[in-house]
Amino acid sequence: MAEMNQTAAEYTKENPFVATLVENRNLNKEGSAKDTRHLVVSLAGSGIEYTVGDSLGIFPTNHPDVVSAILARLKTDGREPVVLAEGDEPISFQEALETRLALASPNKKILEGLLDFASDETDKAKIKDLLSRENREALKVYLAEREIPDLLEDYPSVEIPAQKLVALMRKLTPRLYSIASAPTQHPEEIHLTVAVVKYTTNGRERFGVGSTYLSDRCPLNEPTLPVYVAKSHFRLPEHGDQDVIMVGPGTGIAPFRAFLQEREATAAKGRNWLFFGDQHASCDFLYEEDLKAFQERGVLQRLDTAWSRDQDFKIYVQDKIRENGEAIWEWLEGGAAFYICGDASRMAKDVEAALMDIIQTYGGPAGPEAKHYLRRLRQEKRYQKDVY
Repeated sequence: MAEMNQTAAEYTKENPFVATLVENRNLNKEGSAKDTRHLVVSLAGSGIEYTVGDSLGIFPTNHPDVVSAILARLKTDGREPVVLAEGDEPISFQEALETRLALASPNKKILEGLLDFASDETDKAKIKDLLSRENREALKVYLAEREIPDLLEDYPSVEIPAQKLVALMRKLTPRLYSIASAPTQHPEEIHLTVAVVKYTTNGRERFGVGSTYLSDRCPLNEPTLPVYVAKSHFRLPEHGDQDVIMVGPGTGIAPFRAFLQEREATAAKGRNWLFFGDQHASCDFLYEEDLKAFQERGVLQRLDTAWSRDQDFKIYVQDKIRENGEAIWEWLEGGAAFYICGDASRMAKDVEAALMDIIQTYGGPAGPEAKHYLRRLRQEKRYQKDVY
C-alpha cells in the first residue's frame, strides 16, 4: 500500500491510498426494508483531487464467515503458504482468501478444476453432467446461486490442496462507488451512498463483499481503507448557465447530490431538476433534508419523487418522467442536459424508453428520427449515464 509521504499522482488502482472511514450512518428510517449507508472517507494528507462524477474505488475484504466455511471444509487452519501468481511472494492461504481472492460468482473453470480432485464417481458424474454442452443454461443458474464454499460442500469427495484451489480462483477486484460529494465543499473528504447487500440463496446467507465490508467490517477513525479515484465521463456541463435534469432513484442519487453541491458552490445559473424514487416516502427518502435545503436555497428548482410501495400500484421514476413530458421537452429544447444514474438492467432502459416517448410525442419525429435526436444529445454530452 502507498505510504503517506507519496504524492497524490502516485495513488492509483495499483498503489492505493490508505484512507480513513470517519462516518457511517444509515440513511433509511425505521420501517424500511433497506439499509443504505452514508459513508464519509477522509483523504486528509493525501493530496488526492477528484471531480464531481468520479467514482471511488475501494479494496474490500471477504466476509469472515465465507472464509471460515472454506477453511473448515478443507480441514485446514489456513496457515499454509500459497502464491497467487508465478513470481509472487508467498502469503498464507487464509490471507489469500480474506483479501486477494473472489469467493463469490464461481465460474466454469473452477468446476472443471474440482473434477480432477473428486474421488467419488457420483460426484464426478454430477460435475460432468453440469459441464456437458446440453446443460449450459443449467450451469449458469447453478453457478449464479453458489459461492466457493457451496461448490466444496456439493461434492464432498473433492480434496483439493490450497495452492491448486488458489490457482483456479479469480482475483478479488476493487468496488467502484459514485462519489456523493463535491470537492468545492469537501476537498479532503469523499462521501458515498452504499446499499448494503444481504440476501439468501441456496439455503445460505450471502453478503455483498464491498457493501458489507464498508457497513460492518471497516473500522471508524483508523487508516485501514485502501482507495483510489476512478475518473469518469459523467460530467456536469462546462457552462453553469445550462439546465440539468437528473434521474437517480435509490443509490443513484449519489452523484446528483455532488452535482447540486457543485452547482451551488460555483453559483451556476442553470436550473436543476431531480427525479428520485424508492419504496416508501416515510423511510426511504435518501438525503431528504439535504434536498429540501437545496430547494429552500433555490439550488434545486424541481424535485419529483416516485414511491413504488406507497399505493396499490407501483410508481417509478419513468412514470414521473412521462407525467412531466411536455416540461422535459421544453427543457431539452432549451439546451438542458439529461443524466441517469443507477440500475442498468431495468431502470435505465425504462427511463430511456420514457425519454424516447417524450421526444416522439412532443417533438413530432417518429422512430429513427427520435433515435437520431437522442444520438445528438449524446454527441453534445447532453445525455449521460452512470449505470451499474
